[in-house]
This record gives sequence, C-alpha cells and structure tokens, in this order.
Amino acid sequence: MTVYRADAPAKVNLSLHVGAVQDNGRHPLISLLAFGDARVADRLTARPARMSSLAVSGPYAEACGPARDNLVLKAARAMAQALQGDCPHLAFELEKRLPAAAGIGGGSADAAAALRLICEASALPEAYPAALRIAPTLGGDVLACLHNQAGWMRGDGDMFEPSPDIPSLPALLVNPGLSCPTGPVFEAYDSGRVERLSHPPLHRRHRSAKGMIRFLKRRTRNDLMTPAMALVPEIKTVLKTLTKLPGARLARMSGSGATCFALFDTERAAEQAAELYARAAPTHWCVACTLGSPAAPKRPASSA
Repeated sequence: MTVYRADAPAKVNLSLHVGAVQDNGRHPLISLLAFGDARVADRLTARPARMSSLAVSGPYAEACGPARDNLVLKAARAMAQALQGDCPHLAFELEKRLPAAAGIGGGSADAAAALRLICEASALPEAYPAALRIAPTLGGDVLACLHNQAGWMRGDGDMFEPSPDIPSLPALLVNPGLSCPTGPVFEAYDSGRVERLSHPPLHRRHRSAKGMIRFLKRRTRNDLMTPAMALVPEIKTVLKTLTKLPGARLARMSGSGATCFALFDTERAAEQAAELYARAAPTHWCVACTLGSPAAPKRPASSA
C-alpha cells in the first residue's frame, strides 16, 4: 500500500504589520513569514482508504479537539467537493508535535500538508489549482503554508508572494504553555493606536542572516505584541529572557502569540541558547531550529 508523508512545519511571523479593522470584521495584514525545519513540525501520513478519516497522536493531540472539526478533514472535504468523484479518500494520521493555538500556524500547516498529500495521491493536473483556491477559505495562514516557502503574506491571508532572497535564520522558538486567544488580542489592538499599514522593502543586501536581522530590527515590527503582552504578561517575561540569552540578536513574538522566537547568527548559538533556556524554564516548549523555506516533500511517495 502506498503511504504518503509530509511535514507540517511551524509558521513564524518574522514581522506582522496590522491595519485597521475593515467593514467585514477582518484586518489587512503585511507579514514576512518563514517556516521551521523538521524539528518544529507536525507530521502527517496518509493511506488510501474507503473513506476519509483522521487519527491524532503526539504530545499535543488532546489540544486538537474532535477529529471531525480538524482542519485536515475540512481540507479533505473541500478537495472532495472541488474534484468531485476524482478525489481519493485517505486515512490520515497526524502526529501533533506543535503547541496548538500558539501563533505558529499549527492547524494551518496541518491543513496545507493535507492539501499537498491529496494533490500527490490524486495526481490530477487540476488538483493543485483547486488547493490554491481552497486554502484561503480554511484559514488566514493556510495559503502561505501550502506554498511552504518564506515570503510575504498580504490582505487577510488571501495573497502570498514567495521571496527567494530570504536567508536561513538560526532561531529558538519558545511557548510558555499559556492560552493567548486571537480574538481578544485583535480587540485590544483595535482599542489602541493603529499604525499605518506599510510594506517594508526587501532588498538584496538582506540575503545574509546578519543583514536580514538588521532589516527586521530597523524596518519591521509585530503590531500585536503590546496587546498580547497586556493580556498574557508571561509573554513579556519570555521575551526578556530571550533577549538576555548569549548571541540573541532579535527577540519577537510570532503572530498573535504566545510563541516567541529569538534569532541568532549561527545554529550552534541557537542550540546553546536552547539548553540555557530549557534549564531556566523546564515546563516551556523550547526548540532550536532553522527558519526559512523547507525542502519540498519527496515525490513520488514511498511504498510500504
């Protein structure tokens, strides 16, 4: 039986500029995204079956809720409708290794991985265009996660432009294990001063990690950090701790929180920082990784 496999890597908002709320209740965004490597990824496998199903395991399985509401099956149902009788039924197995509702797109990455596996299993030329249409309807980050490349997300997640000039960035990701609901964070943001939405230019001089970090520090921000810290003060504590780690060049929150990250010049510096942080906060999720554009999944899939 053929087995299809895909990683669903963490999405990290290196920057997040947020505009004023629109009439439809959504906020226009400009965000520079990068994706983690296999150390910070959920893992999805699928096998041909008579009907679509999902089994979830892993350290964060309980946080996923009922399988019928999972974005993996929502993606499968949407593709079945788009491809009609030509969409294969797959039995999915999700190893949930990323914290849920943590600002790193775990559910969105899972949905995007499911879309990729369905495209692979169907082998239909119309499958990937259908996945591109479906992705924005599943969630704000799903289109970017489907591309699985570093780049710029705009609109309310319905536009994504890969950027090959973004270098790999050694990083440390930390989540304190606290809930930071997106809705209240945006409500708090709306009640304060809303910054002008602008698109920072990305030039060739930022191709090195050091140059990229300088660019992020000088020209970008995360507009949701302040309201998130007001709601979950522990985020501020995490950021202070990350800033003080040896070799940390930039510490920032991803998305609407509560996951935070620090960037380093070298992978070794990030790994050493992870060891120090883990000793100081052993209950926090803490993983060193490289942010950038993960390698494309191998095709064709292996057989078992």
